[in-house]
Amino acid sequence: MRERQFTRHRRRTREFEAFVAGAGGRLLHAATLLTAEPPDGNPRARGLLTAALAETYARWHRLRGEDPYDRTRQELAARFARTAWRHHRPAVPGMPRPADAGLLARLTPQERLILVLRLYEGVAEEQTAALVGLPVDRVRAICTRAVTAMRSAPKPAAPATPAPEASP
Repeated sequence: MRERQFTRHRRRTREFEAFVAGAGGRLLHAATLLTAEPPDGNPRARGLLTAALAETYARWHRLRGEDPYDRTRQELAARFARTAWRHHRPAVPGMPRPADAGLLARLTPQERLILVLRLYEGVAEEQTAALVGLPVDRVRAICTRAVTAMRSAPKPAAPATPAPEASP
């Protein structure tokens, strides 16, 4: 009996490790986009992904045909929504943003979540609306507003290059 449980546990662990090896990079990128952190130092994104993957692993044997990527993405979105909306501080107009803040940092957490789900992950409007708990029309309006804000963002200034020195 114990040997059978150990074999099942070992198989479950191998399946989960294969899933993480295949989907971990894309999920980390989605978490990085959600948190609007620079790609190099993203402890919040890694923590968010770790918690979502831990929840997926805990439910692994109960997925029964459910796509583990969708399950993890749902958990990632839910965890982001709970933490970001609870601790969100609105941007103060005229207050400079950190230099390393990405383009998505100018959006609210709700706009980032909807934009990432809709455009990066390709989730349908109806599924996004159900996931965030908003009507489909509201999700469409928020996504349009976020895309407009991204398009109207000022272009970053090109780094100054030193003038070539004249040779004697």
